[in-house]
Amino acid sequence: MLYMAHHVSAQKLSVTQMDALVEKQLWPAIDELSDYVSLPNDAVNADDILKNISWTEKAFSKRGFQTTVLKTTHLPLVLAEKTIPKATQTVLFYFHLDGQPVRPSEWSQKDPWITVLKEKTSAGEYKELGGDIPKTAVNNEWRLFGRSTSDDKGPIIMMLKALDIAQTEKQTPPFNIKIIIDTEEEKGSAGLKSALDSYKDKLKADYMIVMDGPIHSSNIPTLTFGCRGNAGFTMTTYGAITQQHSGHFGNYSPNPAFRLARLITSMKDEQGRVLIPGFYDGITFDEATKKIMAAVPDNKQAINKTLQIADEEKVGANYQESLQYPSLNIRGMKAAVVGKGSGTIIPEEAVASFDIRLVPETDGKRMVELVRKHIEKQGFNVLDHVPTAEERLKYSQIVFFEGNAGTPAFRTNINEPMGSWLRKAVMSGFGKDPVIIRIMGGTVPVVPFIQALKVPAVIVPLVNMDNNQHSPNENLRLGNLRTGIKTCLAILTTPLP
Repeated sequence: MLYMAHHVSAQKLSVTQMDALVEKQLWPAIDELSDYVSLPNDAVNADDILKNISWTEKAFSKRGFQTTVLKTTHLPLVLAEKTIPKATQTVLFYFHLDGQPVRPSEWSQKDPWITVLKEKTSAGEYKELGGDIPKTAVNNEWRLFGRSTSDDKGPIIMMLKALDIAQTEKQTPPFNIKIIIDTEEEKGSAGLKSALDSYKDKLKADYMIVMDGPIHSSNIPTLTFGCRGNAGFTMTTYGAITQQHSGHFGNYSPNPAFRLARLITSMKDEQGRVLIPGFYDGITFDEATKKIMAAVPDNKQAINKTLQIADEEKVGANYQESLQYPSLNIRGMKAAVVGKGSGTIIPEEAVASFDIRLVPETDGKRMVELVRKHIEKQGFNVLDHVPTAEERLKYSQIVFFEGNAGTPAFRTNINEPMGSWLRKAVMSGFGKDPVIIRIMGGTVPVVPFIQALKVPAVIVPLVNMDNNQHSPNENLRLGNLRTGIKTCLAILTTPLP
């Protein structure tokens, strides 16, 4: 039987009706998610991914979708499509079925692939719910633990259950649906990017919704209109050709760690603002934009308490504004050995690795070049290779510099029709406005895909912020399972502009 075969919809569901219908789907959703999670999904194991692809195909076929496995230069993708009679527009939804690697010994359960339902104790720890749990009311604060419960199998199940409700209640979506499911998101989405040339026409849509990532910490439904990109570079400074005795050569042989430290401190002031000329060029906010950012219910004191920092950097006026600027971050440093095995030596080299979080106003290639020019202005000879003996003897200060433009940022205008439609959808399902995030801090590898399709895109996150994404003890708060199904249902039943 094909779901939603006729373009005849019943009356629009009320908030109360949605709540009751979602409540009935919670235990089936937990069971189906547990079955899905039981399939290991690290993309380094192609056989495991193929089993996940088979499961996913069957799940969407059961809901009346036409499914296609798209071959790529890497692992295949899953495309599920449903054409709605008389619908003239199409919405493309993005999910991914792969997950991060697991180290079972670090988990607080026997098997990360077998879900465990837990509740928080008065001591603040999560304890497994014992015995046979009656499948009656679901406590919003219970958590389902297991790899990919949140990232990103949970959201796929939320969409499936919303489709089930729409079918049962004769709520025909007012648009055609395409669902693309990535199989290598945690490895950079190489297959997705390679698929563009072959399947660009097949993936055409009027709007794109990315259902990945965590909701605002308030657990209020959230619409995120963009994400930062990510460029990077590594710089290496040099001393003597080999490590030297700090007694014999201290005060004589230059220490590359001090050279690196001076170079690093030239890049930022004590308030965290980048000092590299041109780094913040093009970043401006009108009053309406400032108002949108100020309306996000962030709590500075709570954030700082969680981070255990006395004061934050002063790049933006608040947390949201800080995300609108490109950031410069040291992600790792090395010079000789610290701790066990260390010695009283002068290192032969010092290395620092950086990332630059990009915003739409900043091009990755240009930003990396700004850094390179800044290093030159500090008196260093910048090389694109390890220095030769001749270069070491010729130049007193050398930096080996390697940079990459990385993944670009994207941002959809909040006031475009897509934004109005999604705000209306959330209002119809929850009776209140969503949290509007102009741009989130992280980077999703699907951005080049969005830009190649030239489609307006919005991220609709569904899972709890504190889900231990990418870490041991990943979990899904059941209150977010509830609101996630409802969010999907509200979107599926709201007419496009």
